Amino acid sequence: MFKSLKLYVGQQIDPKQLASDLAGFGYSRQEQVAEEGDFSLRGEVMDIYPASFECPIRLVFDFNKIESVSSIDIAANRILGPHNAVIILPKHKAYHSRIVVSNRFDLKSTTPAIKFNQEIPLELFIELKKGDYVVHVQHGIGRYLGLEKIKTARGLQDAFVIEYANKEKLFVPASNIHFIQKFIGLKGRPPKINRLGTKEWQKIKNRAQKAIAMVAVGLLRQQAQRLALGGFAFSKDTQWQADFENTFPYHETPDQKKAVLEVKKDMESPGAMDRLLCGDVGYGKTEVAMRAVFKAVMDNKQAAILVPTTILAEQHYQNFRRRLKDFPVAVEMLSRFRSDSQQKEIIEGIKKGSVDIIIGTHRLLSDDIVFKNLGLLIIDEEQRFGVRNKEKIKSLKTDVDVLTLTATPIPRTLYMGLMGLRDISAINTPPQNRMPVATYVAEYDEEIISYALKRELERGGQVFFVHNRVHDIDEVCERVRSLADSKARVVSAHGQMPEHELEEVMVRFLDKEIDCLVSTAIIESGIDVPGANTIIVNNAHTFGLSDLHQLRGRVGRFDRKAYSYFLIPKNEPLNPQARKRLEAVKEYSQLGSGFRIAMEDLEIRGAGNLLGTQQHGHIQAVGFDLYCRLLKEAVDFLKTKGVNN
Repeated sequence: MFKSLKLYVGQQIDPKQLASDLAGFGYSRQEQVAEEGDFSLRGEVMDIYPASFECPIRLVFDFNKIESVSSIDIAANRILGPHNAVIILPKHKAYHSRIVVSNRFDLKSTTPAIKFNQEIPLELFIELKKGDYVVHVQHGIGRYLGLEKIKTARGLQDAFVIEYANKEKLFVPASNIHFIQKFIGLKGRPPKINRLGTKEWQKIKNRAQKAIAMVAVGLLRQQAQRLALGGFAFSKDTQWQADFENTFPYHETPDQKKAVLEVKKDMESPGAMDRLLCGDVGYGKTEVAMRAVFKAVMDNKQAAILVPTTILAEQHYQNFRRRLKDFPVAVEMLSRFRSDSQQKEIIEGIKKGSVDIIIGTHRLLSDDIVFKNLGLLIIDEEQRFGVRNKEKIKSLKTDVDVLTLTATPIPRTLYMGLMGLRDISAINTPPQNRMPVATYVAEYDEEIISYALKRELERGGQVFFVHNRVHDIDEVCERVRSLADSKARVVSAHGQMPEHELEEVMVRFLDKEIDCLVSTAIIESGIDVPGANTIIVNNAHTFGLSDLHQLRGRVGRFDRKAYSYFLIPKNEPLNPQARKRLEAVKEYSQLGSGFRIAMEDLEIRGAGNLLGTQQHGHIQAVGFDLYCRLLKEAVDFLKTKGVNN
């Protein structure tokens, strides 16, 4: 499934067999190659436009022997240069907007801009495959068998076929797709198939609705309590605010502008802000946060930015300092990059109010941190903090404005936004000239690694090589160095290094003094290195789906085509969950796929403890999506009755 195809001068291979192999890799035979994934065969000449190549290659055969391998310029029809060997990877999949429902059994959805505070079915996030469990709102849980043509008053129409208990079938016209959701329950527990034509399903829904009503009351009361606490009403923007925002070196996207306005409106209101800012990796969430932080400081309030890793804290610190160099604002950072004496001095400054902006890891949540006048808390990827840290965060959030940033929102949080219980801003538009990251999953192969390294370094770029084990990372670093160009500067980094060494390595990488950084997953969150546009992840099967998405987000953040390679052990069977994660990260490689990744992750891991263990049975009985729809109905009903008071 995750194989590669090696072609070299002198190789004995039947051109027709090679054509068949390429078709199996997702390539299309054409009269002439024009884009990635095309190949053509004319007599003894085969042209291939391999996935991950910047130009096509030409193979010249002598019967069943490859005589030469060359790069070609298809526009000028000329040879660019010879190769001894090339490696062909399967063509990566991409989503194409189309729901019209086709006759095939793999229904795929379009990806429209997400509008919050509206009901959004899971079909927008997860495709439906033959054999999946589905929930029909009126008839219950069955198994999806695919599409068939049925006769209707309007003629032949596509219909979804759902099999229920006793092999009974329900045919749902494609026009009624909104009645169907993919079933997501608890990890490893298949649902009970319902019977058609009985009151069984209605009884199940009624029981779930009674339990859901209690959850709705609790959620509304939590919201009311927060509103009752009140907060600080920030002033309107100052001239300095405009001057600061003009230092942003890029054009804001429409979604960025909208998010900034929503955040400012919240801050200027008397209630305490609690807004979630969703946007894929590299979509500009940090700039929205920066503007909120500056606004808070202009009203003599302190702002705290809580981040999950030391490296990200360092990078935010450098970015804030660079942007604020012309303003009288004191920025500090708390992490293990600071010595004990430095930390003591910074903590004293936080207490006295001489520190305006503090950026830090979970160190900010320690009991010795006391703010003089905290007005704004920014939380970057809250789901990456542990349970104990989250409890401390809750205590900080009681009466300050809070802005939480995430690339892969927790589905529960997403649905709370849809229900109007959480304010959510979404950045769905990518920055100008951003291109999707070409994503490949392959068995570990040093020829692939060598090719990927050399291609990136030859174009003056940098490479991340992720190996998430400290005990042998130096050995891996040496191996990577031997696979790269002899002049390549390859250095390792991991979280157990002395603080000053790790900081020095990261600064050198940012300054392009290092060509390839071999590191653990410490680079996963937020690291922004413009020159790095290839990432190779070793033992990719050991990472979670959102982790893989975050790692891929370290590259492709600018206007240069970027590549990600997720490598798995050769000839080693993968467990079903790992296989699903790798298939999903390869499938969802288009821009803005963070939401899809979040929902796919939910499907793989199960709904889990989203709304309390006492609700597990009801989530399993009706599925997560329908459960959330019923919860929204209950919330809307109770709001009209004033129960939240």
